[in-house]
Amino acid sequence: MALSIVVCEVYDINLPWWGVLLAIGMAAVFLVPIGIITAIANTTPGLNIITEFVIGYILPGRPIANVTFKTYGYIAMYQAIVFLADLKLGHYMKIPPREMFIVQTVGTVIAGLMNVGTAYMMYHLIPDICIAETGDWQCSSANVFYSASVIWGVIGPAKMFGPGAYYYALLWWFVIGAIAPIPFWLLSRKYPNSFWKYVHTPVILGATAIMPPAKPVMYTSWIVVAFIFQFYMYRYRHGWWRKFNYVLSAAMDSGVAVSGIAIFFAFEYWGTEIEWWGTQQDCPEFPKL
Repeated sequence: MALSIVVCEVYDINLPWWGVLLAIGMAAVFLVPIGIITAIANTTPGLNIITEFVIGYILPGRPIANVTFKTYGYIAMYQAIVFLADLKLGHYMKIPPREMFIVQTVGTVIAGLMNVGTAYMMYHLIPDICIAETGDWQCSSANVFYSASVIWGVIGPAKMFGPGAYYYALLWWFVIGAIAPIPFWLLSRKYPNSFWKYVHTPVILGATAIMPPAKPVMYTSWIVVAFIFQFYMYRYRHGWWRKFNYVLSAAMDSGVAVSGIAIFFAFEYWGTEIEWWGTQQDCPEFPKL
């Protein structure tokens, strides 16, 4: 926290020290309820919109301060949830909590330094790395952050969502989101053995929270994998599911990372390009038979 305040005060970020404390306070307040939702439903609602909304009203016209406040509020809460999940897994595996905490702290320091180095390389050593016309890198998350800084920082929520603004009606969704779980909860209490107990509005409404940067085609692949392993295998091959499904999930995560490294050093590093419909920015039409 002290390091964050020093960074915001020394460098030209335009986020005062009390803004850092407010962001961390919001992360702390929402940690427990969002942690409960994560533990029950395996989905983590984000604070990105709420943090941008709050600081956009308090400090309008400051895009860097806006995304910085968002990072200290939203990303801090999300990282806390991830660390809690790791500690829980370590508890199941009988790993001493102190050693787990030390590893998390060291990993955080190393990751922070690596992120600074990577950002320096992206924006100083490699020109136009995030320009689609000049290369293959899309930098989707960076573009989303940039767009958020314009919408919530430069323009500001008052002009976008204030009284009489074009998107003012969208504010009613805060009320709808707060009321939506109540009818399904009442139905599940009245019909305890019905499917109403499986209706979880944070999961339904939060499913598209990562779009953008996620693309619609990603959701179709997720649905297929989830249906096979979380429905079919769970219901009809429960022994296999109980023994191997968690390992399969870890294998998919690590497989993507290992494949990315292998593809880079095997093909992209040597300038070899593989052209097929899966590498295109927009899915082309399939050839007619």
